Amino acid sequence: MTNLLPSVLVETSEQPDAAVIWLHGLGSDGHDFESLVPALTLKPELQVRFVFPHAPVRPVTINGGMEMRAWYDIYEMSIDRKVDMVNIDESCEQVEALIVDQINQGIAPERIVLAGFSQGGVIAYQLALRTKYALAGVLALSTYLVNKHTLPSAADCVNGKAPILIHHGSQDPVVVPSLATQAREALLAQGFQVEYQSYDMPHSVCPDQVVDISNWLNARFA
Repeated sequence: MTNLLPSVLVETSEQPDAAVIWLHGLGSDGHDFESLVPALTLKPELQVRFVFPHAPVRPVTINGGMEMRAWYDIYEMSIDRKVDMVNIDESCEQVEALIVDQINQGIAPERIVLAGFSQGGVIAYQLALRTKYALAGVLALSTYLVNKHTLPSAADCVNGKAPILIHHGSQDPVVVPSLATQAREALLAQGFQVEYQSYDMPHSVCPDQVVDISNWLNARFA
């Protein structure tokens, strides 16, 4: 059994029956999106647990080998985004253990949303498209898809019908917008249910986007 990643927990009810596992970006930690929960204005009747795990600390090549919280190593800042798939697979295993933990606490997998920003979104994509657990949906924020050539078809994926919401900033200098549209096109080509929204923002989150995330989560857990 994989040791569970330490996480920040925010619960909107004493007896949650739904969960959002939300993965932060490079160099951040589980507190990054914690303050967003009140702003999401979830419907009062919803009982949601937010799980914000801390990524492991590891050296990151593009930052001169400096150790920081990272879901995987990034070798270079190219459009191809050469990454360490060993790290990615390891992180997917660790996050899947969090899904199992929520299931063991009584939350059905179809009541679990997997969300991720930037690096965290890469893990959310990779895990949701390969896990055996059918989830409520995937929230991919300012992120990209690795190994598009190994993408399963929706017909062969347990999350083939799970809604995937892609959000990206049109002014993003870190993960250029073309990477988000490439992910959208690759997923659509394989038959996945994809919604794409662009915002006039850099590599961040904006107020209009928070409203849209709120509406999407309310619909997923209705």
